[in-house]
Amino acid sequence: MPRKPKHPCGYPGCPELTDRQYCPAHQKLVASQYNRHGRTPEMKKRYNGAWPAIRRRFIAAHPLCEMCRREGRVTAAAEVHHIVPLSAGGTHDESNLMALCKPCHSRITAREGGRWAKVACQGAAGASQISK
Repeated sequence: MPRKPKHPCGYPGCPELTDRQYCPAHQKLVASQYNRHGRTPEMKKRYNGAWPAIRRRFIAAHPLCEMCRREGRVTAAAEVHHIVPLSAGGTHDESNLMALCKPCHSRITAREGGRWAKVACQGAAGASQISK
């Protein structure tokens, strides 16, 4: 099957061509900037040094997206989702993890009010409403 043509790296001024948003050199830079400036100290503690190993083991044991499988599609899992978020008392225990592809994980994260959620308006009780 033909591949999509490469496009320029999304980092300002970088002419490298890539399949992803950023070239490998800038992907690391952007990720480290997010970890340094975008995560609170509490979140850094939750995603400590053990998390990458837990994530790798879980993806190896559950290689397919669980939501896509329920809908009859076969898609490789790329991310691990916490069913009960760590911020709400969840753990890294396997019973609290779900293997998902990137689109499914982004959809769930936005719906639950995670990193990419958009606040539509304030409700009558003052609680934020999430747009879909």
